[in-house]
Amino acid sequence: MGLTAEQLKHSLDALAAIEPAFARGLERHGYPEPRIRPRGHETLLRTIIGQQVSVSAASAIWNRMEAAVGPGLDPVVLAAAPDVLLREAGLSRQKISYVKSLAELVASDALDLHALPEDDEQAVAELVRIKGVGRWSAEIYLLFAEGRGDMWPAGDLAVQEEVGQLLGHDARPSEKQVRDLAEAWRPHRGAAAIFAWHHYGRRIAAGRADKLPV
Repeated sequence: MGLTAEQLKHSLDALAAIEPAFARGLERHGYPEPRIRPRGHETLLRTIIGQQVSVSAASAIWNRMEAAVGPGLDPVVLAAAPDVLLREAGLSRQKISYVKSLAELVASDALDLHALPEDDEQAVAELVRIKGVGRWSAEIYLLFAEGRGDMWPAGDLAVQEEVGQLLGHDARPSEKQVRDLAEAWRPHRGAAAIFAWHHYGRRIAAGRADKLPV
């Protein structure tokens, strides 16, 4: 499971003591809600299905796949499912290869999502063996599903944007700059990422509210 509310608060309080910008951000927008996903095949499969489609479209594809393959989309059954069945459910040819890659690795026990390496970089390396899962997807999974508190998805544009906003940069810092800046925030970088998304959402929502007609 992901970081709990208590763990988030502990880490963010520690970050506020390290970097005053976090203290000011917490005063403005408060603590974020936990982002927790179940560990295992389903969470990664939902991530793959949801790539580059709307939430409603991803949900519809998932429902059609369950109707065709069976509830829970068991990886053994999914690995053996005919491609035509998955195309009819709404998956592109490319996504079928991604879904099959995940299902085959799990079904063959070549990938055990309940026993990933304890070392974060080794765990990322295990996950990116799956077609369609890059570093960002692996980091998000490890943060939300396993609660690895120092995962730092520096390639996320919203994280980059908000780190720049929090620290008063004139422009959005690059992925490398964000990785370098966050070295001082170890071992709390996962909470920093969750707070960055929270701060981004609140800031954008406040900006929209300011533009509403009176």
